Amino acid sequence: MTAPMPVIPPGPPGDRPPTPAPAPKKAPEAPRPSKALAPLRETGRLFALAGTVCRETFRRPFQVREFIEQFWFVASVTILPAALVSIPFGAVIALQVGSLTQQLGAQSFTGGASVLAVIQQASPIIVALLVSGAAGSAICADLGSRKIREELDAMEVMGVSPVQRLVVPRVLATMLVAVLLNGLVSVVGTLGGYFFNVIMQDGTPGAYLSSFSALAQLPDLYVSEIKALIFGFIAGIVAAYRGLNPRGGPKGVGDAVNQSVVITFMLLFFVNMVLTAIYLQIVPAKGS
Repeated sequence: MTAPMPVIPPGPPGDRPPTPAPAPKKAPEAPRPSKALAPLRETGRLFALAGTVCRETFRRPFQVREFIEQFWFVASVTILPAALVSIPFGAVIALQVGSLTQQLGAQSFTGGASVLAVIQQASPIIVALLVSGAAGSAICADLGSRKIREELDAMEVMGVSPVQRLVVPRVLATMLVAVLLNGLVSVVGTLGGYFFNVIMQDGTPGAYLSSFSALAQLPDLYVSEIKALIFGFIAGIVAAYRGLNPRGGPKGVGDAVNQSVVITFMLLFFVNMVLTAIYLQIVPAKGS
């Protein structure tokens, strides 16, 4: 025989089982960032890093030892290539300008035209390309390897700013080396142009020097040094930014190095065009 089922006494009339609470609504998903705006976001982060570097430069303590080490490294890998590259640059400019002035019957202005081209345009560009290609790539690879080994994250956990500790000395070193190398390249390029014009194109030394003194002025050297300073800053900032943001592990570090060099070259030519246009509008030509 089966046991009888227990009978549950009826409760009060108003006593009803509680209704289940409605399930919470899912929060709407955040919209995914558009890939078309990715270049704008990257540009904004790059400018943010540049502002952070400018701010952290005046923060104490200043990393003197790191700055000296980076200055020596950047100088050691760029001095000899800069001196060797500036000779053919000066020679090509002198030969091309000399050939053109011979056709126009203004050979006496060869020296001034070629020297101005070397000082104002060729010298800062040569320095910037060498600093970016030799030193900037090494800086990007160093910071990128530190990033994937999580050394930068460990520094932030300990309360140390990676920008103030590592990025600022490297950027200042590239700026100082660029300014000093610009003077070296200007001198070597001018001497190379003088040699090729006098020896290979039968120019006279007196005409070469007199045309240079007649057309050149001191602001030409100033704008050349200013360009070198700005180009060194751009090369250091771009290399540091790509090194701090690698993607995809060790392979991403190599990609970041390539991207830093390409981006720096593009920015250098654009900034050079803007600075040259501003200079020609502000500073009048000599004798005008």
